[in-house]
Amino acid sequence: MMETNQSAHQSDPANRARLRWRARRGLLENDLILTRFLDAHETELTDEEVDALTRLLDLSDNALMDLVLARKEPEGEVDLPHVHALLQRLRLA
Repeated sequence: MMETNQSAHQSDPANRARLRWRARRGLLENDLILTRFLDAHETELTDEEVDALTRLLDLSDNALMDLVLARKEPEGEVDLPHVHALLQRLRLA
């Protein structure tokens, strides 16, 4: 039997709505980047990518902007391979 590629995040509309709501930021630049990224990729995000995005959304607006613009690299709790991978995708958005 083949397992579907649907993740827990993708199968729960409430989780998707919550993530999109959390992506709304006070800093307009972050808001635009995250909204554009979610518009283009939300339906294909894996649970690991959602975890990485959630960790990034826990940061302050200025810290998030520094990471997205590659002014800084992740450190501490966000210095994880899947966070680095998602940042690379965000930087291309």
